Amino acid sequence: MDLNVSLIPYIKDEEIRGTTLSSPYGINMIQAKSFWKVSQKGEGINIAIIDSGCDIEHINLKDSIVGVRNFTDEDNKNPNIVVDRVGHGTHVTGIIAANGENGIVGVAPGANIYVLKAINRSGTGKLSWVINAINYAVEKKVDIISMSLGMSVNNEKLERAVKEAINKNILVVCAAGNEGDGNAEDFQYSYPAAYVDVISVGAVDKRGNLAYFSNANLVIDVVAPGVEILSTYPNNSYASLSGTSMATPYVSGSLALLKNWSKEEFQRNLTEEELYAQLIKHTKTLNYSRAVQGNGLIYLKEEKAIKKIKY
Repeated sequence: MDLNVSLIPYIKDEEIRGTTLSSPYGINMIQAKSFWKVSQKGEGINIAIIDSGCDIEHINLKDSIVGVRNFTDEDNKNPNIVVDRVGHGTHVTGIIAANGENGIVGVAPGANIYVLKAINRSGTGKLSWVINAINYAVEKKVDIISMSLGMSVNNEKLERAVKEAINKNILVVCAAGNEGDGNAEDFQYSYPAAYVDVISVGAVDKRGNLAYFSNANLVIDVVAPGVEILSTYPNNSYASLSGTSMATPYVSGSLALLKNWSKEEFQRNLTEEELYAQLIKHTKTLNYSRAVQGNGLIYLKEEKAIKKIKY
């Protein structure tokens, strides 16, 4: 039996149309702009977003998208049509790669985006669609896979697909889930975020307070802005959404920046494990239990290159 996977439940705060919008607070909160110069804004890094599709003609996104693939049963299963009938995938994509039009900019606006649609208009998708999307991302040799979706039970086929991606040096970033109740001792798990090798992301608000809905468990890695996040939405519009779904692309974008920075800094491509270590080094510990914040809030404080001293 083909199980169902769902988008991590999220809150739509507001839909906005306009051309004079304020820059999303999360970009400044994680210090992304201070890191752009040393990371080329994520240029050349390939990120696969497995979600509900995307408005690929959006003024903020159209130049960032380098590939699309539909794994759902929508649009007569046409592999080249990735219409986002939910809005979620378009929003997530903007958090990573929005180009700055109308003030809306992503964490890594130079990154290349693969839109892999595995969620249909109902906000759900078959597990096989998600697995096929992961496998496709592996075939395309992307650098990062970003997934703001999940299921409450473990599945061996899903775990195998995720492990295969990680074994191929791909960073896999997933939303921790929005079933939290504010109690750091009451654990909730969502898969694939709950797999140990996956980077599991919780959410905080603009003041650094833990989002009340953010899951608590023993495999949370980091937290990022995830409350009232302004980003792109279908039909050239914008929306403010809340959820660990929104925090996840902040981390995916941050990893794109760190991958470029580290290649220059260390003069080689770091492994998946080494890049994870760099991510953890770029965090700020908050006054919360590790069960809800993991290693802390993503904080991309600009690093100064260490110069070799000649004697």
